[in-house]
Amino acid sequence: MFTYERLALADDDEQALIAYTAEAGSPTAERLSVLASWTAAGDAGAAPRAANGRRLGRAPIGERLGPVPKSFVRARVAGMATERFEVQREIAAKPGEVFALLCDPGGHVAIDSSGMLQSADGDHVRQVGDEFVVHMDREALGDYPMGRYDVRVIITRFEQDSLIEWTISGAIQPPIRHLYGYRLEATETGTRVTSYYDWSQVDDKYRDKGIFPVIPEAALRATLGILARNVE
Repeated sequence: MFTYERLALADDDEQALIAYTAEAGSPTAERLSVLASWTAAGDAGAAPRAANGRRLGRAPIGERLGPVPKSFVRARVAGMATERFEVQREIAAKPGEVFALLCDPGGHVAIDSSGMLQSADGDHVRQVGDEFVVHMDREALGDYPMGRYDVRVIITRFEQDSLIEWTISGAIQPPIRHLYGYRLEATETGTRVTSYYDWSQVDDKYRDKGIFPVIPEAALRATLGILARNVE
């Protein structure tokens, strides 16, 4: 799996530049695959090669390859690239106890590891389409000059005691369409909690701005630690 994927479209409708990066020393870096260009235009059977003539294989972290036919990029990226973080933790609490906290707007504020979530307004969520408002402060991270703002949390998937997912809408329009969620699995000692952040459906208007992922994987892991502290 790729930890990060960046696709930069060139002016020519038929070409694109693509580069992959991964955390140095990670298993992802060891498995980093190369997407490359066709060297024989019009030959559908031609083996893809990098701009320097290398065939499909491995590449150093962050190597930039191209130009790449967009049709090739779209087919390969759709099947190979992962624009998603997932982290897991075993928590000594029943799935229903964990799920109840995740359905509570105030619970999201209580377990936030970033410091951005200041407070929340709204009722407990019970189904897809339910919403609540979170008051944010991006200055807690000091990365983007967004200051204080509000977002609407909109539930996109809901399975009692096993899955909750949401997207965000706010002042930025069209909505970005990134997704956050938790999967819960009962274990002998409690619950295996998987937290994920998925930016694979981000609107094209934002995709090439180089801002995704907007939170680090470490933030998801830290939030699971706070979640455990709140329910165990």
